[in-house]
Amino acid sequence: MTNDYTRPARTPFPRELATMIARKADALARRFEDQAIERLVSDAQRALDRGMTPADIAREMSLR
Repeated sequence: MTNDYTRPARTPFPRELATMIARKADALARRFEDQAIERLVSDAQRALDRGMTPADIAREMSLR
């Protein structure tokens, strides 16, 4: 009895599927970036309204 522990040959990845995945990932990344910007601006505005200086806000947000 022989045991074959080698991995089976992989099916080639379709180029069209890779393109669709890349487009989806790009759309998700853009949406995440937009949400992050909105959140950071909102947080910064609230801090300004509470009387924090722009320099303090930048330091807390690790912008410098």
